[in-house]
Amino acid sequence: MKLLMLGGTEFVGRAITEDALARGWEVTVFHRGHHAPPPGTTALHGDRTAPGGLDALAEGEWDLVVDTWSGAPTAVRDSARLLSSRVGRYVYISSRSVYAYPAPAALAESAPVVESSPDAEATAYAEDKRGGEIAAQDAFGERALLVRAGLIIGPYENTGRLPWWLNRAARGGPMLAPGPRDNPLQYIDVRDLAHWTLDAAEAGLGGAYDLVSPPGHATMGSFLDACTAATGGRAEQRWTDPAVIEEAGIAPWTELPVWLPPGELHTYMFGGDVSKALAAGLTCRPVEETVTDTWAWLGSIGGVPPLRPDRSAKGISEEQEAAVLGL
Repeated sequence: MKLLMLGGTEFVGRAITEDALARGWEVTVFHRGHHAPPPGTTALHGDRTAPGGLDALAEGEWDLVVDTWSGAPTAVRDSARLLSSRVGRYVYISSRSVYAYPAPAALAESAPVVESSPDAEATAYAEDKRGGEIAAQDAFGERALLVRAGLIIGPYENTGRLPWWLNRAARGGPMLAPGPRDNPLQYIDVRDLAHWTLDAAEAGLGGAYDLVSPPGHATMGSFLDACTAATGGRAEQRWTDPAVIEEAGIAPWTELPVWLPPGELHTYMFGGDVSKALAAGLTCRPVEETVTDTWAWLGSIGGVPPLRPDRSAKGISEEQEAAVLGL
């Protein structure tokens, strides 16, 4: 298989590139040149936001293109149109955020989505991803596979969620653990996303698939247990009622990454029906493996994770934590 990876140097793109290389595929990585792609790839350079930025893709044929773009839908539109006659299939890594909120419990691929256009400039994350989906399908039709990922964690993470918890657990001492302990999580290890995506593309699947672990694959308790164990067991989990956290003015998801209190938003984010992807071969590794491997990766880069320029830093300060815990 010949794969064209649009971006393949960080997080999701890198995981997909590495999985393809492990299969013995021929991989071309189109990127801006800011980070080196994995060894064994062919690099093409260009900036999709600049005039003439796709010139390096004017020639060439591939079996498959994978696109992780999360900005203006016009970038997906232009890439898909340019490649439609020279590429077999187009995979767009989208997001479950494209579903209109509020949404019904156990939402699946048939749930209503936000309004968007492939001709739109960057507006908001959900609309940008939906516009990218439409652009891919406009150019490739049934040859377009839309991978609607949920929360993505794992090695190479550049959004700051799991790395923050790992570094916090490694510091040890009393650690704010947002409850309830059995609060279910739904996420996808980036390597499981990569493996399923390439399997699905190779099998000729098209259309939308929600890609995230089954509800309850992990809980906040098992997630933090894994973080504590991977980092040496020095953290003392202090389980705290959501009402106490809310009263302290601490924001879920950003100041306490991954965590959402029970309620409508939690159901939207962590209660999706993924039976379609499971039937198409999705398997999800244990949370302990994801956490341990991410900690090992963090150690290999000095403990300071990269952060995408369009993402904000996550976590609370030591002073905020101590105040909530009464220390």
